[in-house]
Amino acid sequence: MTQQHRIKTHPILDVPVRREVPFTFNGKPFVAYEGEVISSALFACGVRIFGHHEKDGGAQGIFCVNGQCSQCLVLANDVPVKACMVQVTPGLRVKSLEGLPSLPPSDKLKGFRRIETRHVKVLVIGGGPSGISAAIELGRAGVETLLIDDKHELGGKLTLQTHGFFGSVADCWAGTRGIDIAKILTDELGACRSVEVWLNASAVGVFKDKKVGVVRDGRYILVEPECVLVAAGAREKGLAFPGCDLPGVYGAGAFQTLVNRDLVRPTERLFIVGGGNVGLIGGYHAIQAGIEVVGLVEALPECGGYKVHEDKLKRLGVPVYTSHTVLRVSGKEHVEQVTIAAIDAKWQPIAGTERTFDVDTVLIAVGLSPVDELYKKAREFGVSAWAAGDAEEIAEASAALFSGKIAGRRMLQHLGYDAEIPAEWQTTGEILRSKPGPKIELEIPEDHGGVYPIIRCVQEIPCDPCIGACPLHLIDMEDGNILKQPVFEGECLGCAKCVAVCPGLAVVLVDERVDLSHRTALVTLPWEISDGVIVPGDEVETAGFEAESIGRGLVKAVKRSPANDRRRLVMLEVPFDDCRKVAGFRLQPVIEDGHRHARLRRAQPVPGTRHATVAYQAQDAHATEEDTIICRCERVTKREIVRQIRAGVRDMNQLKATIRTGMGACGGKTCRELILRLFREEGIDLNEVTQFTERPFVAEVALSSFSGLEE
Repeated sequence: MTQQHRIKTHPILDVPVRREVPFTFNGKPFVAYEGEVISSALFACGVRIFGHHEKDGGAQGIFCVNGQCSQCLVLANDVPVKACMVQVTPGLRVKSLEGLPSLPPSDKLKGFRRIETRHVKVLVIGGGPSGISAAIELGRAGVETLLIDDKHELGGKLTLQTHGFFGSVADCWAGTRGIDIAKILTDELGACRSVEVWLNASAVGVFKDKKVGVVRDGRYILVEPECVLVAAGAREKGLAFPGCDLPGVYGAGAFQTLVNRDLVRPTERLFIVGGGNVGLIGGYHAIQAGIEVVGLVEALPECGGYKVHEDKLKRLGVPVYTSHTVLRVSGKEHVEQVTIAAIDAKWQPIAGTERTFDVDTVLIAVGLSPVDELYKKAREFGVSAWAAGDAEEIAEASAALFSGKIAGRRMLQHLGYDAEIPAEWQTTGEILRSKPGPKIELEIPEDHGGVYPIIRCVQEIPCDPCIGACPLHLIDMEDGNILKQPVFEGECLGCAKCVAVCPGLAVVLVDERVDLSHRTALVTLPWEISDGVIVPGDEVETAGFEAESIGRGLVKAVKRSPANDRRRLVMLEVPFDDCRKVAGFRLQPVIEDGHRHARLRRAQPVPGTRHATVAYQAQDAHATEEDTIICRCERVTKREIVRQIRAGVRDMNQLKATIRTGMGACGGKTCRELILRLFREEGIDLNEVTQFTERPFVAEVALSSFSGLEE
C-alpha cells in the first residue's frame, strides 16, 4: 500500500530517511516506518476508519492519540490494543475491530509469576517538560530517581511544538523551539547518572501499601518509592454535538502528534473548534504542513489564546469566527461537513446565522484536563506525592519547566537535602502561568526616513527574546517587566535579528531608504512556510495588523534568518504609504459569503428543530441533539443520560450500572466532564452528584502482563 499521506518536506522539521516495516491491515499489505505506531501508519496509508462499534455499528477512528481514550482500538495479532500506543513490528497482523473481539484460542495455562518489586528513592511519572526538569534537579543532587513515560521517547508535548517558546530567554529558553528544548532537556537528564529512565512504561495504579503498579513493555512491576512526582500531563477535553463521534473529529493535540511527531498528513481541509493556544497553534502547524485551514470557531467574544497566534493565522487567510459555536458535523462514516452559527448572550445559536463548510476533519481544542488520578490516589493513601506541570495546573510548557524544577527541589527538601528554592522561581513560575493580559495600544512611528522595527506585540504576555537579540540593546521593556510591550529606541542596524527571534512573528523591519524616486519601501517579514511556496518575483496580497487587506507587495528575496533557526525572512517591496501598515501577507484566500469555490454554503434553518439549526445531513441517520454521543466507549447518548438524571439519579456510579457510562476502556476519562455538564444543564447542583469512584487500575492492563512461569 502506498504511503500517499506522508509529509515529504517541512519548513521546520527534518524529514529523515527511515527503514520501512511491512505489516498487514485486514489482510492487505501495508508499510510503516520503523518506530511508528499503528494509528499513524494507517493514517499514512489513507485509513481513517479503524472498525465499527458492537452496539450500533458506529464507525471508530481516533480522538486523543495519547492513550487516554479508546477510539482507536484495533486487533494486533488478534489482541485488542490502542493503535496509538503500539508500534508496528515486521509482519504485524492488524485487523479492524468489528464489534467485540473474540478471545484467542486457549493455550496451556502458564500460571502467574511472582511480581517483581523495585525500591527507589523517587519515582517520577511522566517524561514531559515538568517531569524531566524535576528529575534533573534530583539527579544533580545524586538522588536515586526512576523516571517513567508511556511513550517511546522523552519530551512529552515538547516533541510536538515546532514553534518558538514564549517566556524568558534566561529562564526557559524563550525563542527556542519546543522540539529543540526537548533535546536540550533530554541531554541534560542523560548526564544525571543517578536517574534511570523507563520508556514504554505506564503507571497504572497507586495502592494502599504505597506501591505503584507499572506496566513496562507488557510486564507488570511494582515500584516502591519513598516519594512520587506525578507529571503525567493533560488530556484533551471533549465537546458534545451531533456528529462529534464521527471519524475525522479529534483533538488538536492528536493532530499535532500526527503532523509534527510522525510527519503524517492526515487531512486536506480542516476546521478548528476552540480559540485557545492549542487550537490557534494547531491551525498554524496545519498550514506549515500544507493543509488548508477552512476556519476556526470560538464561543467567547475573543480568542483565549495569545493574540499573536491569532493574528498570524488571520493574516495567512484563516477566518476566525468569535461568538460562534459548532452546531453539528455530518457525514456517512467520516466527516464531510461542519455547520456553525453565531450565538447570543445566553450562548444560544442565532437562527439564520448558520454556515456549512465542506471539510474532512474537525479539530476539537476546547481545553485540557489534568491527568491527576494517580496523584489523588497517592495522597489518599498517604504517599509522599507532588504534582507538576499540567497534572498540577494547566498552563504553557514554559510554566511546566518551572513547575518541575520547584517540585524537584521540594522533594529534595522532603528527603533531607539542603535544597533552596529561590524566591524568584516562584515569581517567574506565576508569571509564566499567567493568562493573556490586557491589550496594549500599538504606536506606529511616523515617517522615519531610515530603517527600524515595528513590534506588534500588543498584549500582556511573558516574552523577552527580542530584548537580547538586538546587538545594540535598543529594545527594552517598561520597568524591565516581561509582560509589557517591547519598545525600540535608537538607530537600527537593519540586522533583522529581532524579526528572526520573535516567537509570535510579531516584529517586522521597515526600510524606507529603498527607492525614494518610486516611493517604495522594503518590509522584512518572518516566514515559516515551506520553500517554494513563494519565490522572488511573486506578487502577494499584503495584510495589516488585524489581517485587513492593505495592497500588493513584490517579493524581492527569501533568505535564511540570521539565527539560522529554520526561519526565513521575506523581503517585500511595497508602496511607501503601506510600509508601516504591512504585517504579513495572504497564503489562503479569505472565505467570504458566496466566494471561494462554493466551499461556503448557507445552511437553511429547518422549522421545528431545536435552535432552528440545520438538519443532520448524515446519509445513514437523522440525528438530533439528543442523539449526541456522550460516552464514546459505550456509545451512550445524551438522551439516555438525561433520562436517568430526570429520574433522580445523582450517583455517576449508578449510571455505570444502568446504562454503562464510564464502563469502557477509557474508564470514564473522556465522558466525565460531559456528564457533569448535563447535570448542570438540568439544574442539578454538582455538590449533590457523586462522581465515578477512582479505582486501580487507571488504565487497562492485559492479563498477560501478570502471567508467565513462576520465578
